[in-house]
Amino acid sequence: MKSEHPNLTQQKCLPCEGIGKPLNRDQVDTLLRNIPDWRLGQAGKSIFIELTLKNFMAAIALINQIAQIAESENHHPDLHLTGYKRLRIDLTTHALGGLSQNDFIVAAKIDQLCSAPQR
Repeated sequence: MKSEHPNLTQQKCLPCEGIGKPLNRDQVDTLLRNIPDWRLGQAGKSIFIELTLKNFMAAIALINQIAQIAESENHHPDLHLTGYKRLRIDLTTHALGGLSQNDFIVAAKIDQLCSAPQR
């Protein structure tokens, strides 16, 4: 399927306080097509992905790489490491109480990172 937003990884996050309001469901559904491994959270106000890494050190290495992306974008996911190698990544725009384009930009950059042969 051809993406309507093929350049999410080329975009930069905007300051959350100036965005306005959260995305509506149609906008969210459109953007989700660009990150097919991500799912919509229960309340529709977040997106998440669950990964199983090779081992603990691979999980920690990925967390550190995600942290670099988050810092450079000034948009930070919630990271949950359980069972020593299972990582859940949650994204939402807290300032809006829902989803913004920023969440999808960071998710796409995390996907790009995860496509490298490290897992």
